[in-house]
Order: sequence, then structure tokens, then C-alpha cells
Amino acid sequence: MPVLNERAYLEHAVASVLEQELEGPAELVLALGPSTDGTTELAQRLAAHDERIRLVDNPDAHIPVGLNAAIRASRFPTIVRVDAHSELSPGYAHRALATLRRTGAANVGGVMRADGRTPFQTAVARAYNSPIGLGGGAYHGTAHEGEAESAYLGVMRRDVLEEVGLFDESIRRGEDWELNLRIRQAGHRVWLDPQLSVTYWPRESWWRLARQFRATGAWRGELVRRYGRSNGLRFFAPPALVLNVALALIVAVLQLTGVLSGVWSIVASVVYLPLVAYLLLVIAMALRPGGGRTPRERIWTLAVLPTMHLAWGAGFLVGVLRGARGTVDASRLGTQNTPLP
Repeated sequence: MPVLNERAYLEHAVASVLEQELEGPAELVLALGPSTDGTTELAQRLAAHDERIRLVDNPDAHIPVGLNAAIRASRFPTIVRVDAHSELSPGYAHRALATLRRTGAANVGGVMRADGRTPFQTAVARAYNSPIGLGGGAYHGTAHEGEAESAYLGVMRRDVLEEVGLFDESIRRGEDWELNLRIRQAGHRVWLDPQLSVTYWPRESWWRLARQFRATGAWRGELVRRYGRSNGLRFFAPPALVLNVALALIVAVLQLTGVLSGVWSIVASVVYLPLVAYLLLVIAMALRPGGGRTPRERIWTLAVLPTMHLAWGAGFLVGVLRGARGTVDASRLGTQNTPLP
């Protein structure tokens, strides 16, 4: 479990791991980044009270570096990746291990069930759980079990991880997808079991959400530079939206200044149609049953979806054009999270 500024979530995440029922011995290795909110001290207290918890340092705070440090420090043949901003459902590890044995896969993952405790966070969670929000990735909600492109978190065979070289430490976001690509290219299977679920708590503010998605988009653009069409087509929808918005702004300026007029202005107005369709889609999602329990959640949905799409799309274009160049997700730096109930 890589950990950075997760004081509000760490204890719940750790408890959900240690409460898993397993037939054999297990340990929880926390890779501690340089937190500023008391997370490291909390982790040390938790480790002092449970000998199953082990601590390793991750001074650069990069997720793949921390994951590799934790994997190298671990002692067992199966690696269960967990996240400090998530909680495993009861029976998760037991079923995942059974699925790993049953399918012969190298990596098994489940469904990410996003949840929130404020109107904003709940709106973000609903976007995560919707194919409109994140492009329909299988682990964001599916009932179909079978081979998959990638796995959320993942329960992995250590020998396969070592065979493919662990996580690529040059990648700051999207490290799961890249690892699973190498696993599949090595002739192994990645498996999705929808009976496995993990609760994920999204970012707590608009600014942190935007920073997270910009960084994630930049690294997806970097992965496109590296691996080309190995990336799914759904990843190209947000950058297409960003380009459409930019083109619409240019057309609007030319129309307002009179540079475009008459028939040419009418023809150029076609650029607005996709944006109108997108706006109607966002409104429909906010108003649909389940789009929000309260008016505030529905209003936040109207802001959250474009933020996710535009920030991700803008980051993607930058990543494709010049590479991610060490872009980091700064949405966790210096955060002071509100404790969970």
C-alpha cells in the first residue's frame, strides 16, 4: 500500500485489509511517502500495535517506486495491491486468491465502487461509477467475468511480476495499465472478477480533482507516445472534446468580429453541435434517477463531469505532444483531509 497524506483514510483502509480472512499467513507492507498531515505517525502507531504491518520508505512519493519497494520487502508468493484511499470488501482477498487459482491468471482484479461523504465527493463518485464519467472501463462497473485489458489494484503472482520486471518506475500515473500490458505481452492473462469490489474515496475538492485528472491525462498521453494503438479508443474522447471546445471558441471569435459571416458563418456553426450534444448529455446525467440524491449533488455533477473530461483531455494532449516529463499528481500534497465517519 503506497501512502501519502492519507491520515483521514489510512486507518479504515488498513482495517479493511487486516480484517480479510485468509487460510495462511499474510502481511501488510506500507510504503510511506513524506506526508505532512500526520500520516506517517499514524502508520507507525498502527504498526506498533499489529506485527503484520511492516513499513518501508518511499521518499520520492512516487507510486510505482513505493509499490516496488513494498513488493521487494514482502515475503509471500502472492501480491495484493491495496490503496490507502480505498477499502476492501469483506472476503475480497479470499475470493481473489480462489479466482487466481481457478483461472490460472497472473493478475486478478475486481470492480471499483466509488463513494462519497459530501455532495461534491458523491457527485465525483457517481461520475466514476458511470461509463460517461470514465469512458466505460470494465472495472468501473460490469457483471461480466473474463479476461481484461487491465485490473483495478490487482492480486498478482509474484513470479510473474518478477518475470516482467515489476512496475515501471519511470511512469507516475497509469502504472497499472502499463504493467498489465507487459503481463499480457508475456503470454499471461489478466482477469476481471466482478464479485470482487473495492470502495474508493475520490478527491474532496474541485481543485484537487482537476489536478488529479490533468496529471492522469498527461501520463495517458505519454503511454500513447510509448505504446500507440495498444491504448483503447475511449481514451481519445476527452482530448477530442478539448479540441472541439478550442475550435468552437475560435469560430465564435471570428463570428463576433465579422471575419466569418453569411454562408461561411452558418457552415462553421456546425462546430457547436457536438458541444450542445455533450451539454445535454451532462444535464441528462445530473437529472437522471441516481444522478444525485440532493440538489447540491446534481449541481456538482454539472461541474464535475466537464472538469474530469476537460482536465484529462488537456493533460492528454500535452502528454502526447511533449511527453509527461515527470508530471506528478499533486492533489495529495499538503492535503488536510476531513476524517471519515
